[in-house]
Amino acid sequence: MSANPQWDISRALGVARLFHLVCGVRDACVTPFLTLYLRQLGLAAPWVGILMGTKHLIAAFWAPFCAFLAKSYRKRRALLIGSLLGSVGASLLMVLVPPLDKDLGYHSCNGSRSVTTTVRPPGVVLTVNLTLAPEPASSHPAGAPSLPARRSTGIRNASGFRKGPGESVQEPFSYLPGYFVSSAEGARTTSGVHPITSGVKDAPWEGAFKVVSTALPLLAEGTVLGSPANLSATKGNTGALDLSLEGLRWTLILSLVAMAFWELQTAPLERVADDSLYEYLDFVDATDRYRNLWIWRLLGMSAGVCGIAALVGQLDCFLMPSGPRGVLHFYGYSLVSTLALPVSIAFPIPACRWREPSYKTVKALSLVGGDPRLILLAFTVFLIGAATSTVQNFLFWHMEDHGSSELVMGFSVSLGLLGEILLHPFKTMLLRKLSRAGTVGLGLGCLSGQLLYYSFLWSWWSVLPAQILSAISNGALWWAVVASIEDLATPRTERPLSAVFRSHFYGGGASLGSFVGGFVVTHFSLAVLYQASCVVLLLWLVLFLSIQPKLPQEQKINYSKLLAVEASDTSDSEQGTERDWLVKAMREEHSDWKG
Repeated sequence: MSANPQWDISRALGVARLFHLVCGVRDACVTPFLTLYLRQLGLAAPWVGILMGTKHLIAAFWAPFCAFLAKSYRKRRALLIGSLLGSVGASLLMVLVPPLDKDLGYHSCNGSRSVTTTVRPPGVVLTVNLTLAPEPASSHPAGAPSLPARRSTGIRNASGFRKGPGESVQEPFSYLPGYFVSSAEGARTTSGVHPITSGVKDAPWEGAFKVVSTALPLLAEGTVLGSPANLSATKGNTGALDLSLEGLRWTLILSLVAMAFWELQTAPLERVADDSLYEYLDFVDATDRYRNLWIWRLLGMSAGVCGIAALVGQLDCFLMPSGPRGVLHFYGYSLVSTLALPVSIAFPIPACRWREPSYKTVKALSLVGGDPRLILLAFTVFLIGAATSTVQNFLFWHMEDHGSSELVMGFSVSLGLLGEILLHPFKTMLLRKLSRAGTVGLGLGCLSGQLLYYSFLWSWWSVLPAQILSAISNGALWWAVVASIEDLATPRTERPLSAVFRSHFYGGGASLGSFVGGFVVTHFSLAVLYQASCVVLLLWLVLFLSIQPKLPQEQKINYSKLLAVEASDTSDSEQGTERDWLVKAMREEHSDWKG
């Protein structure tokens, strides 16, 4: 422990570990489940893709800018506290966004006789899970029709996958206003749904569930949309169309404003904290102890994502019986952000710092433009961000379509994070045996394999085996990328160059992947999106492995020879034994580092 309390390294590392742990729990409360909440608000995949793409784009450029301003004006602690306080209020704004359809946006907590409805936007087929309590046969009146146990022909769910057999009776119905279908299509869809509705009305459990659709009124069987008997219904449908468009506009705009403001408050927090801690440790040459702090964030995320999912499953119906699911995620996020405030006050921040050039980001970008190996690595990171965004945005949608609960979703995320932590002791051996380029290739192959596997999910639990590969497709892949960056960077540009790759290239790829992925899901299916991403990654993997060996290898400086040359200029009476020992040690260290 240092005699000067300003450089109490043990205390600084303890506070930093706690801060990373709490921030990991905080991020896990909402970030993995955010797209699920947007889906429950009634937003379709393209709109969700636009919202998430905007979020990634803001984070990619706003965080470095805020970190630069905070360092220039020495306001890092104020920015940390302001970011936490601002994120509390900004996250609660998402709770105030009205769902597109209030009746379908609410969930039922009526025990065994429950209806699970997933909010779908206009133009997307809905699936209603009917869980009916078994009743004695004597309670059924004679001749009462039963619910049909098969789907209507030509109708499938939004993800393009059939539901697997289960205990629930699943019946799809269309939620299609007039601006998405023609009159003939509307008549066919209506007639296909009508027998299910009439069957429910005649059943003894009438009133056990209620499905309200203001955009598509159910017509009598055999009624034509254009007939005079249906003029009033057509006029009502026109009015409902205007209301649905108005509701979609307000829901989308308010969601975009709330998410943009929220990201503006949240994005600088991690970047400013990392820069502050690194400079604090750099004063006493203790930056080697900084490298393992990311494990505490992963531990916090793995615990938080399972904990918040379990709390939502147990307390959602008790605390929010008439609200949309997912609201408790934002309340938990706000609570943990408030708990992180005292830790941010004690977070280690250097009181002073020698002047450094403020154009390190520009210099890092110039390094990328002048080195073909960095250019190849930048394209690789960009594609990794685009492919990973499709998993982060829509994998939970896919699991929800197969009957998965939020607890299973959280456990799947935690499984990947724990696998990454358990693989970390083998990091040095992995990079040495496979080399950096080989580890990048292995990570790309595992990521493409995961995407292909996700496209063929058949039940809610089938996603769990593939999550084990996240230890390689995320952990080992990024270890190799960071090691390659440190190898190719010039002195004192390693961290700025790594920050450029993580923020600009990875964030830009995630933004583009979100924008494109939403439209691919709507026009094709989620399976097509994952298969297309898999093909793109495999093609890039072949290109990467074929180009990498042919790139010109820059001649590295042999520091041991340079030291020997400088020593030869001095007198031979100097301590030659000590000089030879130092040269040998530097050679061994250089060979191990390069290995």
